[in-house]
Amino acid sequence: MSAELALGDALFAALKDHGPLAGAVNAISAVPAIRAVVPYVELGAILSRDWSTKTESGRELRFSVSVFDQDERAERLAALMAEAETAIAAIPRDLPGWRVASCAFLRGQVDRSGNPWAGILDFRARLLAA
Repeated sequence: MSAELALGDALFAALKDHGPLAGAVNAISAVPAIRAVVPYVELGAILSRDWSTKTESGRELRFSVSVFDQDERAERLAALMAEAETAIAAIPRDLPGWRVASCAFLRGQVDRSGNPWAGILDFRARLLAA
């Protein structure tokens, strides 16, 4: 299995299985959630590049998790973003054909320009072939 698919499956499962997040949103989707009712979570595209060593194959993967909410204040959005970050931190380190060397939060932002608001979390994962 490719690193992108293995990580994508693990990320989606981690988000769906994290009770505080799954119980607080109407949908968790790995594709654009066109008909979802806020609040909901979307796993974005996974971008990859080579992260091999002299002796091991590896991939560096960048991905985002977006939380959408429509509220007058950002407290619930911030809480949902924190739960999404907690869920991602709990992904298993052993994936089919790969080992997660690291998974790091890179940045977060809240985009209030649209309706609904979007909380975007960017991550980097580094995987080595198992």
